[in-house]
Amino acid sequence: MEAYLFDWANLLLRWLHVIVAIAWIGSSFYFVWLDNHLTAPSDPQLKAQGVGGELWAVHGGGFYNPQKYLGAPPKLPEHLHWFYWESYSTWLSGFSLFLLVYIFNARTYLIDPSVANLTPAVAIAAALGFLALGWLVYDLLCRLFGKNEKLLSALIVAYVIAAAWAACHLFSGRAAFLITGAMIATIMSANVFFWIIPGQRKVVAAMKAGAPVDPVHGQRGKQRSVHNTYFTLPVLFAMLSNHYSMTYNHAQNWLVLVLIMIVGVLVRQFFILRHKGKTSPVYPVLAIVILAALAAWMAPKSAAVSSTKESPAAQFAQVQQVVQARCIQCHAEHPTLMEFPAKGLMLDKPEQIKAVSQLIYQQVVQQKLMPLGNLTHITDEERAVIARWVENDTANMAGTK
Repeated sequence: MEAYLFDWANLLLRWLHVIVAIAWIGSSFYFVWLDNHLTAPSDPQLKAQGVGGELWAVHGGGFYNPQKYLGAPPKLPEHLHWFYWESYSTWLSGFSLFLLVYIFNARTYLIDPSVANLTPAVAIAAALGFLALGWLVYDLLCRLFGKNEKLLSALIVAYVIAAAWAACHLFSGRAAFLITGAMIATIMSANVFFWIIPGQRKVVAAMKAGAPVDPVHGQRGKQRSVHNTYFTLPVLFAMLSNHYSMTYNHAQNWLVLVLIMIVGVLVRQFFILRHKGKTSPVYPVLAIVILAALAAWMAPKSAAVSSTKESPAAQFAQVQQVVQARCIQCHAEHPTLMEFPAKGLMLDKPEQIKAVSQLIYQQVVQQKLMPLGNLTHITDEERAVIARWVENDTANMAGTK
C-alpha cells in the first residue's frame, strides 16, 4: 500500500508540475514573441497616450489589440494581472517532486558509489546546496557584472558548465542531470520572486503616487527575464533526460549535458531573432552539427556475438550467479532491499529469468538503468556476461529459423 500511494503522489505531482510549467513557459514565450512583434502605433491618439508599440492579432474567432506603454499609462486600471504564480507553482511542484523522489530515496536515486561514495545525509545536503548556491552565485554575478552584458553572459555560461561538471562528479548521472536543471530552474523562479515582480511593484507604486519612475527596475527585470528565456530549453532537457539513460550514463556525461544545453540556447536564439524579423541559418545549422556529432560520439560500439565455446547451460549458470548477486535484492519473492518485489518482477527461478531475458538485456546492458542507482555494485564484466548470453541466445534462435 505504501508503494501504491507513493506512485499516486508521484503521478499527481508530476502531472501538476507539467501543467503549471506549460503555463509559465507559455506566458514567457508569448511575451518574448509579443515584445519582438510590436510596431509603433500610427494613431496619433495612441501616441499621445504614451503607447510605444501595438499588435493586432486574430485568435479563437476574435481580434486582439495588445498595447505596450513606454511609461505610465494615463490611468492605471483597477484590475492589473500579474504573471508570477505560474513561476511559483512550477518551482513549488517541482521541488515537492524532487523531495518525494530524490531526497526521500537518496540512497537509491542520488548516490552512485562508482561516482562518489556519499552517505545519504551528505548527498541530500549537497543536492539542496546546489539549488541554493546556484542562485547565490548567479545573483552575485549579475550584481557585480550586470552592466557588461557580454562578460556577464560568458560568466553565467562558465558557471553552468562548472556546475554540470561538479554535479556529474558527485551524484548518479540521472540525479546530476536533474539537479543541474533544478538549479537553473531555481534561478529562473528566484529571478521572478526577488527581482522581476518586486521591481514591477515599485514601478506601480510610483505611478499611483504620481512620483517619477526609476527606469532601473525595468532594466533589471528585463535583464533577468532575458536570462530566463535562454534558460528555458536547457532546463526542459534536464527534466526530460531521466528517460534517456544513454545521455546520463555516458562516461563524459557532464559534457553531453553541456552540449545539449548549448543546443537549446541556439534554438532559442534562432526563434528570438526570427521574432524580430531576422533569419540566420547559423544557429540551427550549428545546433544540428552539435547533435549529429553527439550522436556519432555516443553511439554504442557494435559488439559481435561472442564465439564462446561455453555451452548454453554454462552461460546461463553465469547469468544466474550475476542475478543472485545483483538483482534478487529487489526482484525476489522476499526482497531484502524493499518490502515487495520491485515492479512485481521476480527473478528467483531460472524460468523467471529466461522469460524476461530481453527486458534484462535492455535494462542492464543497453540502458544500464538497473540495478537502480547501482546499489548492488554490478560490474561492467557482469553486464557483459548477460550480454553474451542474450546475444548468443538470440543468434541461435535466428539460426534455427
